[in-house]
Amino acid sequence: MVYDNDVRGTNKLGVEAEGLGKRYGDLWALRDLDLAVPAGSVFGLLGHNGAGKTTALKILTTLATPTTGRASVAGHDVVTHGARVRACIGVAGQAATVDGLLTARANLVMVGRLYHLSPAAARARADELLAQLELADVATKLVKEFSGGMKRRLDLAASLVARPQVLFLDEPTTGLDPHSRNSLWDLLRAQVKAGTTLVLTTQYLEEADRLADHIAVLDHGVVAAQGSPAELKARFGGERIAITLMDAAAIPRAAAALSAFVDGVVVEYPEARQVVIPVRTGTRLVEVVRALDAAGLDAHDVHRREVTLDDVFLAITRRERAVKEAA
Repeated sequence: MVYDNDVRGTNKLGVEAEGLGKRYGDLWALRDLDLAVPAGSVFGLLGHNGAGKTTALKILTTLATPTTGRASVAGHDVVTHGARVRACIGVAGQAATVDGLLTARANLVMVGRLYHLSPAAARARADELLAQLELADVATKLVKEFSGGMKRRLDLAASLVARPQVLFLDEPTTGLDPHSRNSLWDLLRAQVKAGTTLVLTTQYLEEADRLADHIAVLDHGVVAAQGSPAELKARFGGERIAITLMDAAAIPRAAAALSAFVDGVVVEYPEARQVVIPVRTGTRLVEVVRALDAAGLDAHDVHRREVTLDDVFLAITRRERAVKEAA
Protein backbone atom coordinates (compact mmCIF):
# COMPACT_ATOMS: atom_id res chain seq x y z
CA MET A 1 0.00 0.00 0.00
CA VAL A 2 1.58 3.25 -1.11
CA TYR A 3 -0.16 6.60 -1.08
CA ASP A 4 0.65 10.27 -1.13
CA ASN A 5 3.58 10.83 1.21
CA ASP A 6 3.25 14.58 1.14
CA VAL A 7 1.13 14.65 4.33
CA ARG A 8 2.38 17.40 6.66
CA GLY A 9 5.08 18.13 4.08
CA THR A 10 7.29 15.15 4.95
CA ASN A 11 8.28 11.93 3.22
CA LYS A 12 9.25 10.18 6.45
CA LEU A 13 7.18 7.11 7.23
CA GLY A 14 5.75 6.62 10.70
CA VAL A 15 4.73 3.03 10.01
CA GLU A 16 5.81 0.70 7.22
CA ALA A 17 4.97 -2.93 6.51
CA GLU A 18 5.51 -5.37 3.68
CA GLY A 19 3.68 -8.67 3.32
CA LEU A 20 2.79 -8.72 7.00
CA GLY A 21 0.95 -11.86 8.10
CA LYS A 22 0.07 -13.81 11.22
CA ARG A 23 -1.03 -17.44 11.31
CA TYR A 24 -2.41 -19.38 14.26
CA GLY A 25 -2.24 -23.05 13.32
CA ASP A 26 -4.05 -23.35 9.98
CA LEU A 27 -5.85 -20.02 10.41
CA TRP A 28 -4.48 -16.80 8.93
CA ALA A 29 -5.62 -13.92 11.14
CA LEU A 30 -3.78 -11.45 8.91
CA ARG A 31 -2.24 -11.85 5.48
CA ASP A 32 -0.16 -9.78 3.04
CA LEU A 33 -0.66 -6.43 4.75
CA ASP A 34 1.34 -3.59 3.17
CA LEU A 35 1.49 -0.19 4.85
CA ALA A 36 3.26 3.08 4.15
CA VAL A 37 1.92 5.59 6.68
CA PRO A 38 3.53 9.06 6.51
CA ALA A 39 4.64 10.61 9.78
CA GLY A 40 2.11 13.10 11.10
CA SER A 41 -0.86 11.45 9.39
CA VAL A 42 -3.84 9.37 10.48
CA PHE A 43 -4.27 5.83 9.20
CA GLY A 44 -7.47 3.90 9.84
CA LEU A 45 -7.92 0.13 9.85
CA LEU A 46 -11.57 -0.81 9.39
CA GLY A 47 -13.15 -4.22 9.50
CA HIS A 48 -15.71 -6.44 11.15
CA ASN A 49 -14.93 -8.33 14.35
CA GLY A 50 -12.24 -10.88 13.56
CA ALA A 51 -11.11 -9.11 10.39
CA GLY A 52 -7.49 -8.82 11.58
CA LYS A 53 -7.38 -5.26 12.91
CA THR A 54 -6.24 -6.08 16.43
CA THR A 55 -3.77 -8.67 15.13
CA ALA A 56 -2.14 -6.01 12.96
CA LEU A 57 -1.85 -3.63 15.92
CA LYS A 58 -0.38 -6.35 18.13
CA ILE A 59 2.38 -6.97 15.60
CA LEU A 60 3.12 -3.28 15.10
CA THR A 61 3.30 -2.71 18.87
CA THR A 62 5.60 -5.75 19.40
CA LEU A 63 2.95 -7.73 21.30
CA ALA A 64 2.94 -10.44 18.61
CA THR A 65 5.56 -11.74 16.18
CA PRO A 66 4.62 -11.86 12.49
CA THR A 67 4.58 -15.18 10.69
CA THR A 68 5.47 -13.52 7.40
CA GLY A 69 6.71 -10.14 6.23
CA ARG A 70 8.37 -7.27 8.02
CA ALA A 71 7.32 -4.01 9.66
CA SER A 72 8.93 -0.92 11.14
CA VAL A 73 7.60 1.82 13.40
CA ALA A 74 9.33 5.22 13.53
CA GLY A 75 12.14 3.60 11.55
CA HIS A 76 12.67 0.67 13.97
CA ASP A 77 12.05 -2.95 13.02
CA VAL A 78 9.31 -4.40 15.24
CA VAL A 79 11.07 -7.76 15.59
CA THR A 80 14.77 -6.94 15.80
CA HIS A 81 14.42 -3.60 17.64
CA GLY A 82 11.30 -4.10 19.73
CA ALA A 83 12.62 -2.10 22.69
CA ARG A 84 13.23 0.93 20.48
CA VAL A 85 9.71 0.65 19.08
CA ARG A 86 8.19 0.48 22.55
CA ALA A 87 10.14 3.56 23.62
CA CYS A 88 8.54 5.76 20.98
CA ILE A 89 4.94 4.57 20.84
CA GLY A 90 1.75 4.97 22.83
CA VAL A 91 -0.89 2.25 22.90
CA ALA A 92 -4.48 2.05 24.07
CA GLY A 93 -6.10 -1.33 23.57
CA GLN A 94 -9.77 -2.23 23.56
CA ALA A 95 -9.81 -2.85 27.32
CA ALA A 96 -8.65 -0.20 29.78
CA THR A 97 -5.46 -1.19 31.61
CA VAL A 98 -5.38 1.48 34.32
CA ASP A 99 -5.02 0.42 37.98
CA GLY A 100 -8.32 0.62 39.85
CA LEU A 101 -6.60 0.88 43.24
CA LEU A 102 -4.79 4.10 42.29
CA THR A 103 -6.20 7.56 41.72
CA ALA A 104 -6.44 8.96 38.21
CA ARG A 105 -3.48 11.29 38.83
CA ALA A 106 -1.39 8.49 40.40
CA ASN A 107 -1.98 6.28 37.36
CA LEU A 108 -0.66 8.91 34.99
CA VAL A 109 2.26 9.88 37.22
CA MET A 110 3.24 6.21 37.42
CA VAL A 111 3.24 5.94 33.63
CA GLY A 112 5.33 9.10 33.39
CA ARG A 113 7.89 7.74 35.84
CA LEU A 114 8.08 4.47 33.87
CA TYR A 115 8.97 6.60 30.85
CA HIS A 116 11.74 8.19 32.97
CA LEU A 117 10.08 11.58 33.41
CA SER A 118 11.14 13.41 36.54
CA PRO A 119 8.58 13.44 39.40
CA ALA A 120 7.76 17.09 38.70
CA ALA A 121 7.46 16.54 34.94
CA ALA A 122 5.29 13.44 35.46
CA ARG A 123 2.91 15.36 37.74
CA ALA A 124 2.71 18.29 35.33
CA ARG A 125 2.00 16.02 32.37
CA ALA A 126 -0.62 14.11 34.36
CA ASP A 127 -2.46 17.31 35.30
CA GLU A 128 -2.28 18.55 31.70
CA LEU A 129 -3.86 15.39 30.33
CA LEU A 130 -6.48 15.18 33.08
CA ALA A 131 -7.60 18.67 32.13
CA GLN A 132 -7.62 17.92 28.38
CA LEU A 133 -9.72 14.78 28.85
CA GLU A 134 -12.05 16.48 31.34
CA LEU A 135 -11.00 14.33 34.30
CA ALA A 136 -9.45 17.05 36.46
CA ASP A 137 -12.39 17.08 38.87
CA VAL A 138 -11.91 13.37 39.62
CA ALA A 139 -8.11 13.38 39.65
CA THR A 140 -7.93 12.22 43.27
CA LYS A 141 -10.65 9.56 43.06
CA LEU A 142 -9.81 5.86 42.93
CA VAL A 143 -10.19 4.56 39.40
CA LYS A 144 -12.27 1.59 40.58
CA GLU A 145 -15.04 4.13 41.23
CA PHE A 146 -14.97 5.38 37.63
CA SER A 147 -17.56 4.61 34.98
CA GLY A 148 -16.48 2.64 31.92
CA GLY A 149 -16.26 5.80 29.82
CA MET A 150 -14.12 7.57 32.42
CA LYS A 151 -11.73 4.61 32.58
CA ARG A 152 -11.51 4.68 28.79
CA ARG A 153 -10.55 8.35 28.79
CA LEU A 154 -7.93 7.77 31.48
CA ASP A 155 -6.49 4.86 29.53
CA LEU A 156 -6.19 7.10 26.49
CA ALA A 157 -4.50 9.75 28.62
CA ALA A 158 -1.96 7.13 29.75
CA SER A 159 -1.09 6.39 26.12
CA LEU A 160 -0.26 10.08 25.59
CA VAL A 161 1.90 10.70 28.66
CA ALA A 162 5.24 10.30 26.89
CA ARG A 163 4.19 12.31 23.82
CA PRO A 164 4.69 9.30 21.52
CA GLN A 165 5.94 9.58 17.96
CA VAL A 166 3.41 6.95 16.89
CA LEU A 167 0.11 6.39 18.68
CA PHE A 168 -1.86 3.15 18.27
CA LEU A 169 -5.50 3.17 19.31
CA ASP A 170 -7.70 0.08 19.15
CA GLU A 171 -11.37 1.14 19.10
CA PRO A 172 -10.50 4.38 20.95
CA THR A 173 -13.99 5.77 21.51
CA THR A 174 -15.82 2.60 22.52
CA GLY A 175 -18.01 3.41 25.50
CA LEU A 176 -17.66 7.19 25.20
CA ASP A 177 -20.65 9.49 25.04
CA PRO A 178 -20.91 11.85 22.01
CA HIS A 179 -19.47 14.82 23.94
CA SER A 180 -16.45 12.84 25.15
CA ARG A 181 -15.96 11.41 21.67
CA ASN A 182 -15.85 14.87 20.10
CA SER A 183 -13.42 16.08 22.78
CA LEU A 184 -11.15 13.12 22.09
CA TRP A 185 -11.24 13.77 18.36
CA ASP A 186 -10.13 17.35 18.99
CA LEU A 187 -7.28 16.14 21.19
CA LEU A 188 -6.14 13.60 18.59
CA ARG A 189 -6.20 16.20 15.83
CA ALA A 190 -3.94 18.40 17.96
CA GLN A 191 -1.54 15.47 18.50
CA VAL A 192 -1.35 14.80 14.77
CA LYS A 193 -0.89 18.49 13.98
CA ALA A 194 2.11 18.43 16.33
CA GLY A 195 3.63 15.58 14.30
CA THR A 196 2.33 12.39 15.91
CA THR A 197 1.46 9.51 13.59
CA LEU A 198 -1.88 7.98 14.51
CA VAL A 199 -2.95 4.43 13.65
CA LEU A 200 -6.43 3.53 14.78
CA THR A 201 -8.93 0.74 14.41
CA THR A 202 -12.57 1.60 14.70
CA GLN A 203 -16.05 0.40 13.91
CA TYR A 204 -17.38 3.95 14.10
CA LEU A 205 -17.25 4.83 10.41
CA GLU A 206 -17.92 8.52 11.16
CA GLU A 207 -14.74 8.49 13.25
CA ALA A 208 -12.64 7.21 10.35
CA ASP A 209 -14.29 9.65 7.96
CA ARG A 210 -13.53 12.65 10.18
CA LEU A 211 -10.02 11.67 11.31
CA ALA A 212 -8.28 9.43 8.79
CA ASP A 213 -6.12 10.59 5.87
CA HIS A 214 -6.06 7.04 4.52
CA ILE A 215 -8.08 3.90 5.22
CA ALA A 216 -7.67 0.17 4.65
CA VAL A 217 -10.69 -2.10 4.93
CA LEU A 218 -9.78 -5.57 6.22
CA ASP A 219 -11.97 -8.58 5.54
CA HIS A 220 -10.97 -11.98 6.96
CA GLY A 221 -7.38 -10.86 7.40
CA VAL A 222 -6.90 -9.45 3.89
CA VAL A 223 -7.09 -5.86 2.62
CA ALA A 224 -10.30 -5.64 0.60
CA ALA A 225 -10.00 -1.95 -0.33
CA GLN A 226 -7.88 1.08 0.48
CA GLY A 227 -7.76 4.81 -0.17
CA SER A 228 -8.72 8.12 1.38
CA PRO A 229 -12.30 8.42 2.67
CA ALA A 230 -13.15 10.59 -0.34
CA GLU A 231 -11.60 8.10 -2.78
CA LEU A 232 -13.45 5.15 -1.29
CA LYS A 233 -16.76 7.00 -1.29
CA ALA A 234 -16.22 8.00 -4.93
CA ARG A 235 -15.28 4.43 -5.91
CA PHE A 236 -18.33 2.92 -4.23
CA GLY A 237 -20.46 6.00 -4.63
CA GLY A 238 -23.51 6.82 -6.67
CA GLU A 239 -26.91 7.94 -5.50
CA ARG A 240 -28.55 6.31 -2.49
CA ILE A 241 -32.20 6.30 -1.63
CA ALA A 242 -33.05 5.53 1.98
CA ILE A 243 -36.46 4.07 2.75
CA THR A 244 -37.69 3.97 6.35
CA LEU A 245 -40.54 1.50 6.76
CA MET A 246 -43.20 1.21 9.40
CA ASP A 247 -42.15 -2.38 10.15
CA ALA A 248 -38.60 -3.80 10.05
CA ALA A 249 -40.01 -7.17 8.97
CA ALA A 250 -41.00 -5.55 5.65
CA ILE A 251 -37.39 -4.75 4.67
CA PRO A 252 -36.85 -7.89 2.51
CA ARG A 253 -40.11 -7.21 0.64
CA ALA A 254 -39.09 -3.60 0.07
CA ALA A 255 -35.70 -4.65 -1.27
CA ALA A 256 -37.39 -7.08 -3.65
CA ALA A 257 -39.95 -4.49 -4.78
CA LEU A 258 -37.19 -2.01 -5.63
CA SER A 259 -34.81 -4.47 -7.31
CA ALA A 260 -35.41 -2.92 -10.73
CA PHE A 261 -33.80 0.33 -9.58
CA VAL A 262 -30.77 -1.18 -7.80
CA ASP A 263 -27.22 -0.56 -9.01
CA GLY A 264 -24.95 -2.02 -6.33
CA VAL A 265 -25.21 -3.62 -2.91
CA VAL A 266 -28.43 -3.04 -0.95
CA VAL A 267 -27.82 -2.32 2.75
CA GLU A 268 -30.36 -3.10 5.44
CA TYR A 269 -30.62 -1.47 8.87
CA PRO A 270 -33.30 -3.48 10.74
CA GLU A 271 -32.83 -1.53 13.99
CA ALA A 272 -33.75 1.67 12.11
CA ARG A 273 -36.42 -0.05 9.99
CA GLN A 274 -34.47 1.20 6.98
CA VAL A 275 -33.19 -0.13 3.67
CA VAL A 276 -30.69 1.87 1.59
CA ILE A 277 -30.44 1.16 -2.11
CA PRO A 278 -27.79 2.40 -4.56
CA VAL A 279 -29.87 3.40 -7.56
CA ARG A 280 -29.30 3.84 -11.26
CA THR A 281 -28.71 7.39 -12.44
CA GLY A 282 -31.98 9.10 -13.21
CA THR A 283 -34.13 7.11 -10.81
CA ARG A 284 -36.95 9.31 -9.56
CA LEU A 285 -38.30 9.24 -6.02
CA VAL A 286 -41.85 9.04 -7.36
CA GLU A 287 -40.97 5.77 -9.11
CA VAL A 288 -39.66 4.33 -5.85
CA VAL A 289 -42.77 5.41 -3.97
CA ARG A 290 -45.03 3.88 -6.64
CA ALA A 291 -43.12 0.58 -6.51
CA LEU A 292 -43.50 0.46 -2.73
CA ASP A 293 -47.17 1.28 -2.98
CA ALA A 294 -47.70 -1.43 -5.62
CA ALA A 295 -46.11 -3.94 -3.22
CA GLY A 296 -48.49 -2.84 -0.46
CA LEU A 297 -45.68 -1.39 1.67
CA ASP A 298 -46.11 1.63 3.94
CA ALA A 299 -43.01 3.86 4.06
CA HIS A 300 -42.53 6.37 6.84
CA ASP A 301 -39.84 8.28 4.87
CA VAL A 302 -38.18 8.13 1.44
CA HIS A 303 -35.25 10.41 0.64
CA ARG A 304 -32.01 10.70 -1.31
CA ARG A 305 -28.71 10.94 0.52
CA GLU A 306 -24.98 11.00 -0.16
CA VAL A 307 -22.88 7.89 0.18
CA THR A 308 -21.24 7.37 3.60
CA LEU A 309 -18.36 5.24 4.79
CA ASP A 310 -20.95 2.93 6.33
CA ASP A 311 -22.25 2.26 2.81
CA VAL A 312 -18.71 1.73 1.54
CA PHE A 313 -17.78 -0.63 4.37
CA LEU A 314 -20.90 -2.74 4.03
CA ALA A 315 -20.65 -2.82 0.25
CA ILE A 316 -17.02 -3.99 0.38
CA THR A 317 -17.47 -6.65 3.04
CA ARG A 318 -20.67 -8.03 1.54
CA ARG A 319 -19.11 -8.09 -1.92
CA GLU A 320 -16.10 -10.01 -0.59
CA ARG A 321 -18.39 -12.42 1.23
CA ALA A 322 -20.40 -13.03 -1.94
CA VAL A 323 -17.20 -13.72 -3.89
CA LYS A 324 -16.04 -16.25 -1.27
CA GLU A 325 -19.42 -17.98 -1.21
CA ALA A 326 -19.50 -18.17 -5.02
CA ALA A 327 -16.04 -19.78 -5.02
